[in-house]
Amino acid sequence: MLSREFGIPAVHFSAKLFSSQQEYVQGLLELLEAHHVDFIALAGYMKMVPPELIARYRNRIVNIHPALLPEFGGHGMFGMHVHEAVLAAKRKESGATVHIVDEEYDRGPIVLQKRIPVNDGDTPETLAQRVLHIEHEIYPQALQLFAKNRIVLEGGIVNIRKE
Repeated sequence: MLSREFGIPAVHFSAKLFSSQQEYVQGLLELLEAHHVDFIALAGYMKMVPPELIARYRNRIVNIHPALLPEFGGHGMFGMHVHEAVLAAKRKESGATVHIVDEEYDRGPIVLQKRIPVNDGDTPETLAQRVLHIEHEIYPQALQLFAKNRIVLEGGIVNIRKE
């Protein structure tokens, strides 16, 4: 289903349309404000989020990562690279992490994690498939916690309020 079918606007917004990074970021901030955006959920976003965007939406930008952060995160740790690294390190577990986005790749406070065993005979592809399955479980859970105002950030640590 397309977002437009649910009345949700969709916009293609590319830095290539701007003459400078500063103009791009300013345009992006104006677009988000025009649509009254108050929370950003990234998925499959592999670029550094501009610091101006992080400052404007501090603790209101989340991302999902296909590993148990803080391990196997950071610059270059995306897609199959993550699963290859987990297997090369001979880890017995992997998983997925939902985290708040800050100024460093994959370093913001952890909201939720779920672990799965690394099976004998796993390949990067089989591990990726199983991790993707749990990503699809925990990301909606994390977004619901934010929507219900149950996430509290205290001293850089995420706490979940009881209902």
